[in-house]
Amino acid sequence: MGGKVGGKTAAAKGKTISVLIAEDQTLFREGIKDLLEAEKEIAVVGEAVDGQEVLRMAKKLKPDVILMDIKLPHLDGISATRQLRQELPATNILILSAFEDEAHVLEAIQAGANGYLSKMLPAAELVRALKTFASEGMMIPQSVMGKLLSGLRTKGGADASLTALTKTEVKVLSALGKGMANKEISATLECSVKTIKNHLNSIFQKLGVSNRTEAVVKGIEAGMISPEESRV
Repeated sequence: MGGKVGGKTAAAKGKTISVLIAEDQTLFREGIKDLLEAEKEIAVVGEAVDGQEVLRMAKKLKPDVILMDIKLPHLDGISATRQLRQELPATNILILSAFEDEAHVLEAIQAGANGYLSKMLPAAELVRALKTFASEGMMIPQSVMGKLLSGLRTKGGADASLTALTKTEVKVLSALGKGMANKEISATLECSVKTIKNHLNSIFQKLGVSNRTEAVVKGIEAGMISPEESRV
């Protein structure tokens, strides 16, 4: 079966989240499409049924977000993610998988995925997660974050001496490790969302990363995010 381009387009990118779905199971893929197309803020611009196809369609459509299954024919989702990260570094990739073990989570994030969600999520949670992910660039639930933490700790930590975060920045990074959105962090720290964004920019610069997911991974490696902070 070949992929197909949906009737909607990503023309109104300022208000609409354009999504490319990469999933080989027809019923599940069509179910996700119907769910997302019911949302005014989301446009499904394409559907791919294997890893090679998602590469071709991503280059053509340049979606805001790719919902990527891990077990795809011809080229698996992890390999496709790794290749897309090299060829389309600005592309946001959200893994949607039935696998939640630490090996799959760790491999996906290290391949360059921006987030990782379970296929067992309720429909409303998937929509909410996608919207949060599109606006803030990270979506790793606490349950998955704990597994990512375990995997990174098993592989050994990085040199924490390279970081110079302030106490507030450490609190913000810890909040990211709990999967909190900017509004939640601002409410917790009793400051504006703009201030949180400024802290995030500073954290990214100091850690040498470009997004929230990379910052969390670096924080875990450096021992700044503890098991207690990432536990459900």
